[in-house]
Amino acid sequence: MKIGELSRITGTAIETIRYYERKGLLAAPARTEGNFRIYLDAHAERLSFIRHCRSLDMTLDEIRTLVRHKEEPTENCGNVNTLLDAHIGHVAARVRELRALEKHLKILRERCREVQDAAHCGILNELSQTPSDRITKGVGHVLGAHGRVRAGKF
Repeated sequence: MKIGELSRITGTAIETIRYYERKGLLAAPARTEGNFRIYLDAHAERLSFIRHCRSLDMTLDEIRTLVRHKEEPTENCGNVNTLLDAHIGHVAARVRELRALEKHLKILRERCREVQDAAHCGILNELSQTPSDRITKGVGHVLGAHGRVRAGKF
């Protein structure tokens, strides 16, 4: 199948398929004489596996590790269990961070209970204060898998 069909049957953007190839997660396909990529069912299966892992917010390195284990079916899966346990820990930490963020956003929302002119908006005034004066001091914004991509502190 050509890349467009692989994209359609897996629900994956063509550029994402090419990205996974560049990252070594998806084997480079054979090419026709006209230089078109020709994918096999194995590519669709691997791509579905990758997408399932990504839906679980796994990093590309984690997926790479899982793929290596999947390619060695006679090896024990102890490292797979360890990887998943660590991933669960990362997710639990992010959930705690998100709950703290939600709490601080609710406190911030309470700063402006009524609609009024922007000059007197408690939310805007709170957001304009220096970091040492803020109610949200010390709370980070959670982005990306495992908190590895984080915006600065509030």
